[in-house]
Amino acid sequence: QTRKEKTAGVESLSARKDELQASIAKLTEDIAELTQAIADLNAAVAKATELRNAEKAKNTETIADAKEAQTAVAQALAVLKEFYAKAAEATSFAQQQPAIPEVFDSEYKGMQTNNGGVVGMLEVIESDFARLEADTKAAESSAQREYDEFKADSTTDKNKKATDIEHKTA
Repeated sequence: QTRKEKTAGVESLSARKDELQASIAKLTEDIAELTQAIADLNAAVAKATELRNAEKAKNTETIADAKEAQTAVAQALAVLKEFYAKAAEATSFAQQQPAIPEVFDSEYKGMQTNNGGVVGMLEVIESDFARLEADTKAAESSAQREYDEFKADSTTDKNKKATDIEHKTA
């Protein structure tokens, strides 16, 4: 009777030991997977940080270039407008307009008012640089926001996995 009880106890303890060893193996495997997941998250965050820093530097350079270009174009416009204003005053009485030939209904004044000439082109270029600056600032803001969200999510996930590792180790 005692032998049967002790044998049943040994079998019960052996089964419990096997069960715990299987649990330890499973927890060890889970810990290894979580550790690898944390390493992958760290690598992803490092790569995203590297890309973000490169993108930020490029955007900063683009914004600075656009501002400089806007300033240069604005100065060129001011010089041209001043020149054309002086030229219009100086040459307004210098030449007499020839008589209009009978074939034409009106005097030909060129196409400057239709396409804006050099001044119009420079004004378009200036607005293009302003749009480039605004678009780049918006893209920079959006990219920074996405990066911050990714980093926050990764940190939260990493902390959760670290806590799981601690619990499984215990």
